[in-house]
Amino acid sequence: MLQDIELSRRGFLGAGAGLVVGFHVPGLAQAQAGSQPPEVNAWVRVLPDDRVIIRIARSEMGQGTLTGLAQLVAEELDCDWAKVGTEQPTPGQNLARNRIWGNFSTGGSRGIRESQDYVRKGGAAARLMLVQAAAIEWKVPVAECRAARSVVTHVPSGRRVSYGQVAEAAGKLPVPTEVPLKDPKDWTIAGKPLLRLDTKDKLTGAQVYGMDLMLPGMLNAAIRDCPVFGGKVKSFDAAAIAKRPGVKKVVQVGDSAVAVVADTWWHAKTALDALPIVWDEGPNANASSEAFAAVLKAALDAPEAVVGNSHGDARAALSVAPRKLQAVYAYPHQNHATMETMNATARWTPTRCEVWTPTQNGEAALAATAEAAGLPAAMCEVYKINLGGGFGRRGAVHDWVRQAVAIAKELPGTPVKLIWSREEDMLHGRYHPVTMCKLQAGLDAQGNLTALHMRIAGQSILAGVFPQNVQNGRDPVVFQGLNPSGPEASIGYAVPNLLIDHAMRNPSVPPGFWRGVNLNQNAIYLECFLDEVAHATGQDPLAFRLKLMANHPKHRAVLEAAAKAAGWGTPAPAGVFRGIAQTMGFGSYVAAVAEVSVSPAGELKIHRIVAATDPGHVVNPQQVAMQVEGSFVYGLSAALYGECTLKNGRIEQSNFDTYPVMRMPQMPKVETVIVPSGGFWGGVGEPTIAVAAPAVLNAIFAATGVRIRELPLKNQSLKKA
Repeated sequence: MLQDIELSRRGFLGAGAGLVVGFHVPGLAQAQAGSQPPEVNAWVRVLPDDRVIIRIARSEMGQGTLTGLAQLVAEELDCDWAKVGTEQPTPGQNLARNRIWGNFSTGGSRGIRESQDYVRKGGAAARLMLVQAAAIEWKVPVAECRAARSVVTHVPSGRRVSYGQVAEAAGKLPVPTEVPLKDPKDWTIAGKPLLRLDTKDKLTGAQVYGMDLMLPGMLNAAIRDCPVFGGKVKSFDAAAIAKRPGVKKVVQVGDSAVAVVADTWWHAKTALDALPIVWDEGPNANASSEAFAAVLKAALDAPEAVVGNSHGDARAALSVAPRKLQAVYAYPHQNHATMETMNATARWTPTRCEVWTPTQNGEAALAATAEAAGLPAAMCEVYKINLGGGFGRRGAVHDWVRQAVAIAKELPGTPVKLIWSREEDMLHGRYHPVTMCKLQAGLDAQGNLTALHMRIAGQSILAGVFPQNVQNGRDPVVFQGLNPSGPEASIGYAVPNLLIDHAMRNPSVPPGFWRGVNLNQNAIYLECFLDEVAHATGQDPLAFRLKLMANHPKHRAVLEAAAKAAGWGTPAPAGVFRGIAQTMGFGSYVAAVAEVSVSPAGELKIHRIVAATDPGHVVNPQQVAMQVEGSFVYGLSAALYGECTLKNGRIEQSNFDTYPVMRMPQMPKVETVIVPSGGFWGGVGEPTIAVAAPAVLNAIFAATGVRIRELPLKNQSLKKA
């Protein structure tokens, strides 16, 4: 397999024959001519046997970014896709070369949309240099030469040469400053439903995840942090487990955790279970979900709030509206629950620290490594490993990496693999923020929406993760899907008088970016409330929305596409009812129609979901469909079951028996309608999560007359009203 080809982590920059080419990335330091070996800006390697190795800086966690980015590079390179493989540069190499590969962060559905331009230019620059090298060898004008499927042809004479034969010479040429890109309508590799490059290794078991990693002389560690957020270690009795099988050392990690290092992870884990630990539970020992819910409820009517979107005078319009409607919705804390728990392997010496870990952001992992190691970043390295699930947990916060390094410092020169147990992973996540929302609508005598006020009360992710990005009390992430018109997460309706504000209230539970982020609950709040308004005024939910979308053609287009594909307006099968929802997030426009039935006993069955998405450009339509299907698994699991509750300062759900996910028989049929309008690049992995729950909730109302305003559904009765 081409993708199995690797150079040593320290040695690949000094590779011999072959070509590594790149291009100027605006805002990044650029190597000067002659200051680097012939590879210059390392995006593409062409080996003498014509194999093409494309370097991918973003992380692969099942979403297909690795294949999609390779398709974009290969498209501009005009290479033979059958000979393409990939490899990942390290964040340390990126640092050493002035961030030549740019941003390593993979989150917010940005893996392709925010790097497509410069990776395409990398492929295009490589092609131009290969063609030029062939023309120089033949002593003919470059304009007479063409490239296709890894071969350069001199058109007048028919002479041909493979990329591998001219790669070394091409690598010595200046990098083109003007690199034209293909029109997407001319794509032959990108835009096609090609098979993923990483599938075979996953099927055969050849894929190594972080938990699989083995290094010579490696020890294993299990860890336990204080179960109460904000608590600390008071004492522990290491002597009590010192003679247990395989135990090497007991280590306090920071103020709040204790780890056991042993020859195997099971020996470490079972010894840790037997270790007497006394906790100082700190100021949050009595915190609970019920107490914080009261705080949120009060904040819904608090006089102070930060405005996220406003025009007209919503308060005044509401005060004089002939008819008013009001509802309060609530959304709980939720865990990422990645199948692979947090883990990292670290090796520390006074002059070098190395970490092997699944991470969504190699550069952030490197920064965490350096800080924990007490070494400059240039003396550290992180080797990224494909992730067994990320969903945002492995992005902004690298607490497990810091822990692994801290433990490894206690055993200099010895690699130590830290694996969190499932319970540790569940009890010490970075949780989806908890919020409530009070919505008030003003209607005229004809049932037209004249005013809308949305008051969101609840937790700020940025306040807990990047507090420096909270400006004047405003967390912009709170307003995803509710922003003014623009390229990112904008509201799809024109309401004459609109006010959307946020009363920030932060509990002891640490927040984090959770796949779909705040778009998830905001779509529920808005789409379900508009459904309430439509039904209360006797209007068809689709027609009611379309009246508000005259100035939002892309929102409207996906909504109409989903409705048409689902047969909205035509009879559903007997006993089946439909619900509809739309939103815009992560640069893309999405909509869904759900079909459900509810038995007299209140048992829900979701039969079908039809989803329409407009991401602008589509790199791999097969992968888009897979991502949409996967997003509904995630979104519906959250809607049905996803809830983390706090009692006595600690999370109550500790494993999948108390935090279930959807099973195969529960999964509905998903039909994906792709309606790319071009002209922009949107994300795919997250947007459709947000329309899963509101489409189903609206269908449940159509089936039962029961309006669900608080998730998860497992806590609600669906018996007909």
